[in-house]
Amino acid sequence: MTEMTTYKTISQPIVAEFKDKGSRFIAFAYPILTIDDVKKHVENLRQKHHKARHWCYAYRLGVDGNQFRANDDGEPSGSAGRPILGQIDSFELTDVLVVVVRYFGGTLLGVPGLIHAYKTSTQMAFQTAQIVEKNIEKMVQIRCDYPHLNEAIRIAKNHHAQIITQDLQLNCCLLVRIPLANFTRCVVAWKETRFIQIIDE
Repeated sequence: MTEMTTYKTISQPIVAEFKDKGSRFIAFAYPILTIDDVKKHVENLRQKHHKARHWCYAYRLGVDGNQFRANDDGEPSGSAGRPILGQIDSFELTDVLVVVVRYFGGTLLGVPGLIHAYKTSTQMAFQTAQIVEKNIEKMVQIRCDYPHLNEAIRIAKNHHAQIITQDLQLNCCLLVRIPLANFTRCVVAWKETRFIQIIDE
């Protein structure tokens, strides 16, 4: 099996609305990086839409997609969070949060109706979102003497790597983020110089 080198997410927040029998389902999709982002966005929407009945959400985090949650927020079990998460997976996205704010219209929709509403509002948001493919990246720390610094940076740039921090003394230390697809080639190129030391890979 080939190793994944990219992942898909959305580039910016997006909103979509679905209506059924007087109920409004407003889907807010956000690109996120941490669980704290989830709490912040959910809390903001609870305050902003304090007259709504439910604030159901789902998210998936990390390039392996192992961090996820589906929350029904008082709707019947499995009728809200799971359909939202299902759409995140259907669009093959990660680092994404979707909160669907529901204003109750007075008519009960039943579980099939709720599943359809939460799924459709999320789907509508993703259909209008700009989906971007990003490189999975790996961090590495390298060290070299100052005269060899330019060569170390040149090799990094050749492999589309980004220098995050640099400590430029007589002995230079760089923290570099490299696209996974180029990682091995970049590290080998540094090692072949014999004067660039890989501290941590």
